[in-house]
Order: sequence, then structure tokens, then C-alpha cells
Amino acid sequence: MPPERPARTYLLLDAEGHPYRSETAGRWGGHRRSKIYGRLDCRSALRAIAAGGYVKYRVFFADENTAVAAGYRPCAVCCPDRYRTWKKRKR
Repeated sequence: MPPERPARTYLLLDAEGHPYRSETAGRWGGHRRSKIYGRLDCRSALRAIAAGGYVKYRVFFADENTAVAAGYRPCAVCCPDRYRTWKKRKR
């Protein structure tokens, strides 16, 4: 019998922005340098990833509340309603 492989883990950020390992994949993605979070299927993020420069700073969050608590703002492209609400609060 082959040895059992360890469960796959994912590197996520917590509410303080510290990395931790999780057996559950992140549901939101972010960019560490710009402090923006958004959906994993965001066309803007996917375009940046395809260009190659974005991956180095890519981070993941278990949920949206954690991204906000870590100081990230919503993406204007994939979360326009959340972005507008965020923008109004910043004025």
C-alpha cells in the first residue's frame, strides 16, 4: 500500500494580514501591494495574471469580511457596488 499523501493546504491571509495554512481554498483573491480584493474570476485580475507580473503579489482570503478586516478594498471591476460603497465611505 502506498504511503498516504498529506491533505492539500492553501496559503490564506487572516484578518491581520498574516498568512496561515488552510485545507479549504480561499474564496476571494487579492493583491498584496495594491491592497485590493475581488472575485477569483475577476477579468482584470485574470488579465494581470496572464501578463505575468501579478502572481508574485497574489493573496487569498477565506471570505470577504477577512479581506476587509485585513485592510483590503473591493475591486472596482468585479465588485462595482461594493467599490462604490467603499468609495463613499472614504470621502
